[in-house]
Amino acid sequence: MLLHFYKMNGAGNDFVVVDNRDLALQLTREQIALLCDRHRGIGADGLLAVEPAESGADFRFRYYNADGGEAEMCGNGARCFGRFTSALMEEMPDRVTFETIAGTLAAEIVEENIRIAMSDPVDLEMDSGAAVDGLDAVLHTVNTGVPHVVAFVDDLGGTDVVRHGRAIRRHERFAPNGTNANFVEVLAPGHIAIRTYERGVEDETLACGTGMVAGALFHHLRSGDPAPIMVDVKGGETLEIGFERDGDDFRHVTLTGPADFVFEGDIEI
Repeated sequence: MLLHFYKMNGAGNDFVVVDNRDLALQLTREQIALLCDRHRGIGADGLLAVEPAESGADFRFRYYNADGGEAEMCGNGARCFGRFTSALMEEMPDRVTFETIAGTLAAEIVEENIRIAMSDPVDLEMDSGAAVDGLDAVLHTVNTGVPHVVAFVDDLGGTDVVRHGRAIRRHERFAPNGTNANFVEVLAPGHIAIRTYERGVEDETLACGTGMVAGALFHHLRSGDPAPIMVDVKGGETLEIGFERDGDDFRHVTLTGPADFVFEGDIEI
C-alpha cells in the first residue's frame, strides 16, 4: 500500500507525520522503524500519528521512536504535532489540545514559533547516586513526560555524548525502561547549551524538547536563575523554557521554539 506522509522538524529533531484520524492505519513496529530508517526509508528520529481524541481534546497524539517503540511524549514532536493539527482544522486556531500518554497538552501559535504547555515534571531527584566510568559529573534525574538524566559538564563540545549517554541509558539505576541522557554546559545566567542521547533512537539527536526542559529545571535549581531559561541545541536553534516554581514542585512548564514543514510524499509499505 501507499502511505501518504509529511516530514517535519522541530529545531532539527525530525519526524514522519501521518494523519490517522480514520484509524485505518495499523503500522507495525517494524514498519515504523523502516519508515524512520535514514538509508532505506524516509528517515526520522520518530513518527507522529494524529488520531481522534478519546476525551474533550482536539486530537490524540501518538509518538513512536525510531526503533518503532511507542513513547509517552516528545517535546519537539509535540510542537510539530501542534502546527500540523492546527492546519487540519477548518479555521486556523490560536490553540490546539491533544491527549498524550503523559497527559493532555496544549499548543499555541506564537508568531513563527509554537509554545507547548508541558505536563508537570515528576520524580525529580537532584542526585540519583548513579555514576558512569569516565564521566566526572553528578547525575540528576526527572520525568518531564519521559525520564531524563541531566549531567552538567565544563566542556560540552569535548564530551563523548554517545559513549556516556549509552552508559547512562542502560544503567541499572534506571532499569528496566532506561532513560534519556542530557549533557549541559552553562553559557551565561539563564542560558545553557545541551546535547542529548535519546533512548529509542539510541544515538545523539539534534534536539530533544523534554530534555531541554529537564536541563533548564536543574539549571534553575543549581543557580537560582529565573525563568525563562534559554537553551541552545546542537541543531543550532535557541529555544525558551518557561516555568513557575511552587516550593519543591514546578508548574506551568512551557517549551517555545520552531516547528517546520519540510516536505510531503508517498511511500510504499
